[in-house]
Amino acid sequence: MHPKLQKAFEHRQVLKVISGLNNFDSQRVSATVKAADRGGATFVDIAADPDLIRLVKGLTNLPICVSAVEPQRFVNAVEAGADLIEIGNFDSFYAQGRRFEAAEVLTLTQQTRSLLPDITLSVTVPHILTLDRQVELAQELVQAGADIIQTEGGTSSQPRSAGTLGLIEKAAPTLAAASEISRAVSVPVLCASGLSSVTVPMAIAAGAAGVGVGSAVNQLDNEVAMVAAVRSLVEALATVNLTRIGV
Repeated sequence: MHPKLQKAFEHRQVLKVISGLNNFDSQRVSATVKAADRGGATFVDIAADPDLIRLVKGLTNLPICVSAVEPQRFVNAVEAGADLIEIGNFDSFYAQGRRFEAAEVLTLTQQTRSLLPDITLSVTVPHILTLDRQVELAQELVQAGADIIQTEGGTSSQPRSAGTLGLIEKAAPTLAAASEISRAVSVPVLCASGLSSVTVPMAIAAGAAGVGVGSAVNQLDNEVAMVAAVRSLVEALATVNLTRIGV
């Protein structure tokens, strides 16, 4: 694992900023990556596209994760300079009616590991599974070679409230998954999908070693706001970790 990532995971202060698995818009990706860099994120997650990787490497020294659901795409991405790879997350596919069941995710993990036995591999556990099946799949994925387990769930939650309560309702599925999975596996758990600066501390308290945030940053329409959003998330992480050590 990249040394910076290893240290951040050990201290449970990881913030991954996600531009989107299906986002190939170089301007939008660049804006998200610049905000992540200037705001103090730990690493960035972009689509597994060699041209995008080369572009991003010219914008930041942060570790670059690439996301895809086709193992062969990871090979070209790693050759282009990706530091780690991610199977998922699957949020962008659900609106298309595309489901990822446990057997398929496990097969994708096994195929990816056979192609790239040494690269740091993160795998998302689909939120469409029951919570107990998510835990079982996470354990199977670790046995298959996953170094990081990622949770999701923001697309399935339907907040009924406004404000802070609505933000908590939005994050509930991924927080629940992080809590259960983190107790069942020995690798770091990254809690992602539907999080905000309000719920990031809850993810760490639930057992996650870090968080992944996408739309809370990449859907903003100007660079100043994007940087401010990243800094707010970093501060939320710092606060919860200071509380944890009694400072």
